[in-house]
Amino acid sequence: MEALEKYVEYTSVSSIAGPLLIVEGVKGVAYGEIVEIITPTGEKRTGQVLEAREDIAVVQVFEGTTGLSTDETKVRFTGETAKIGVSLEMLGRIFNGAGKPIDGGPEIIPEKKMDINGYPLNPVSRKSPNDFIQTGISTIDGTNTLVRGQKLPIFSGSGLPHNQLAVQIARQAKVRGEGEQFAVVFAAMGITSEEANFFIEEFKKTGALEKAVVFINLADDPAIERILTPRIALTTAEYLAYEKDMHVLVILTDITNYCEALREIAAARNEVPGRRGYPGYMYTDLATLYERAGRVKGKKGTITQIPILTMPHDDITHPIPDLTGYITEGQIVLSRELHRKGIYPPIDILPSLSRLASKGQGEGKTREDHSKVINQVYAAYAEGRSLRDLVAVVGEEALTDRDRAYLRFADEFEKRFVSQGKDEDRSIEETLDIAWELLTILPREELKRIPEEMIEKYLPKK
Repeated sequence: MEALEKYVEYTSVSSIAGPLLIVEGVKGVAYGEIVEIITPTGEKRTGQVLEAREDIAVVQVFEGTTGLSTDETKVRFTGETAKIGVSLEMLGRIFNGAGKPIDGGPEIIPEKKMDINGYPLNPVSRKSPNDFIQTGISTIDGTNTLVRGQKLPIFSGSGLPHNQLAVQIARQAKVRGEGEQFAVVFAAMGITSEEANFFIEEFKKTGALEKAVVFINLADDPAIERILTPRIALTTAEYLAYEKDMHVLVILTDITNYCEALREIAAARNEVPGRRGYPGYMYTDLATLYERAGRVKGKKGTITQIPILTMPHDDITHPIPDLTGYITEGQIVLSRELHRKGIYPPIDILPSLSRLASKGQGEGKTREDHSKVINQVYAAYAEGRSLRDLVAVVGEEALTDRDRAYLRFADEFEKRFVSQGKDEDRSIEETLDIAWELLTILPREELKRIPEEMIEKYLPKK
């Protein structure tokens, strides 16, 4: 991202608050305009107009306001919005949160420059997502199927292995079909140096970097940069999808850190806070990110999003997961209880949901039996889980043989279907075969959700 042609300079900075400068006496300044700030020592910094009134502009400084003074700081308004130079050379490269290479490689020679805020998409030009993306993870592919163009967040908690899961999805995700080009855009926001090293090492070690573009914003980078990182990542994804006909999976982690940066900037602007101190426009702001996923009529490429967020205190009603759930098409929920049992990935399928799952299932996409067998498995696991609560009260002696079968099913489901290796890449056929094997635990007459001809064809003989 670059500051472009400069044309007006002011020395009328009236106040500095947190990452913000207030510049008075300005004319013709527009919202979102890129600003160049010259410090008293001659250093150049970049900023963006957050608010423009008749003669006052509020500017957020990307590198922070340390060392700036009101009487010696110069501000130049460029008349341009924030842009990033994009090119196919970005594949296999690692950038910081502002889009600068940090992997020791050369600067990118851009094919074109694109506005990082994206362009409004006419809802009429959208196509419904309906093609399966295989992540190699049974609890996603089988029970919460991801489809091209969908936005499906992962709700995690502090200390749960969402970083490991994010890397595994980035490494294993693929589209089925001949001649389809696939890429991953991975954006990490507000992470520690240790986490950054983990992501970089994993991408390099596994070869996943070849088909990926990685953006990393560290916790000690300016909060303002955290606001830019997902927008730069999504602009790169739009270029690859809509101009290079690629199917792009965008993984954004951690959205909670992004929202904390929003709250920090809102506080610096003395805005009236909304729920839990977050700005009242957080829903709109998140929507400007999430709604950049999808399929567009006349374009071969697609953008699929997996935003990852850590729920503060594991509270799914917290504003960040709550608002995210309103905008996106479902959620994958990680369970602390499953994690304590040593199950990886600890995905709890009962509160998890993919609203578009049915569009990616069936003959020609996955397999004809997909929706039927998964419905049966889901119902059986739900019954087994409820029986665990009953056993805690009345003891296992009070159960019938049928109840014991469901209880055993729930245990085996977690061990064999939910649990898999951190490098285990299961095909959808393997996932469905495991589901059928698990159903042999139940009496055959209990399989009421599956047509008889499918039972004959797929159910293993005991």
